[in-house]
Amino acid sequence: MATTSTQPRKQRKARYNAPNHIRSRFLSAPLSADLRKKYGKRSLRVVKGDTVRVTRGDFSGDEGVVDDVNTGSSTVLVHGVTLTKADGKDVARPIHASKVVITKLNLADKKRVAETGEEE
Repeated sequence: MATTSTQPRKQRKARYNAPNHIRSRFLSAPLSADLRKKYGKRSLRVVKGDTVRVTRGDFSGDEGVVDDVNTGSSTVLVHGVTLTKADGKDVARPIHASKVVITKLNLADKKRVAETGEEE
């Protein structure tokens, strides 16, 4: 997203109105120290099946597998990170992608393997 304006309102507008192929870039999260050293990259896009550790909020320190990724709101649903509703039901708590650290990659996809630069 290349915005030339420094006005926050225009930056927000560009982010809200961004097309899907650009919204995908908003879902990047930092890699853990050992993965950073292994792959030589600082961050990657979060995908379903990655193992992540939450770094902010009430669930800070919790680790789990990504169950779902929402490109519209740039959030991920992590297995085990739930809130209890008033009627007793557990619902998944969406967490912004930038507030997690990827600790284990899901390398089931060939494109993902190519993105990391790892040989099969």
